[in-house]
Amino acid sequence: MRRVLRPLWVVLALVFLLEAWLWDHLEPIVARIVNVIPWGKLKQKFAGLIEHLPPWATLFVFVIPFLVLLPLKLLDVYLLAKRQWLAAIVVLIVAKLLGLGLTAFVFDVTRDKLLQMAWFRRMYDWFMWARQWAHDITEPVRERVRQLIWLMKPQRAGKFLRRLMRLRRNAYRRTA
Repeated sequence: MRRVLRPLWVVLALVFLLEAWLWDHLEPIVARIVNVIPWGKLKQKFAGLIEHLPPWATLFVFVIPFLVLLPLKLLDVYLLAKRQWLAAIVVLIVAKLLGLGLTAFVFDVTRDKLLQMAWFRRMYDWFMWARQWAHDITEPVRERVRQLIWLMKPQRAGKFLRRLMRLRRNAYRRTA
């Protein structure tokens, strides 16, 4: 059973890592775009308002980006239903970037208050653990991909083909 579930776990971990990778790599880009507008004063005022709220009320503030993005997601579903693929992809990308920017902005301001709630801290710690788990479980796969990419370089084409044939023979032996 473990052999059957392993690929499922690897795929799940890769999806989780894709989201984490998008967050890590797009957040600075979105931050640069967002910083075109002078958000410093707005962030300070927003932090001042949050400071006086109890942690449970801060949770409602944290939900605002999801509510703001709901019309865009509904528009995306509508466009997909009408088979307007390009428009749906554009709306999806805009919604993802806008959501990333808004969520990063709001979470940066509300993090300390939210982490005061025990259940939120446990959930936050679980996501940090899941991210590390995803890195650990996919490391062998990512290492193999790096090796194959290294072997596919033009000066190593012969070695790559020999390695590919060896992998194929080993896979055939396992199934036989």
